[in-house]
Amino acid sequence: MTQANRLHFKPLWLVIGFGMIAFVIYESLTPSPVNFGMGLSDKVYHTTGYFGMMAWFCQIYNRTKARLGWGLYFIAMGIGLEFLQGMSGVRNYEVNDMFANSAGVVLAFLISLTRFSHLLNHVDHFIARKAA
Repeated sequence: MTQANRLHFKPLWLVIGFGMIAFVIYESLTPSPVNFGMGLSDKVYHTTGYFGMMAWFCQIYNRTKARLGWGLYFIAMGIGLEFLQGMSGVRNYEVNDMFANSAGVVLAFLISLTRFSHLLNHVDHFIARKAA
């Protein structure tokens, strides 16, 4: 990893990322998930949630192999959470949710192949310069 790609605040970015994962797990398994009141299909929430997590970790890990690993993890997490919802007796198991989750992961991976993948790096370096 070159000096330009080194994140000064990587522990902070990881805490935020794992917070996103914890939020998605909680929201997937709680009997009373947060109602964002925007009137959108829940598939939009699934896609954007998994897109957000994948995009975040693609910002932190810029090697393709690591990104593919995170992508497989998030897809497996989405599938596993759907099975757990079905077994809970209070939430519904939906194959279409699995597809929506996976679509978010794939879209984020594809976007990570563009210049977007350097956004967090720029923010990190900007904060580090201001803090110095």
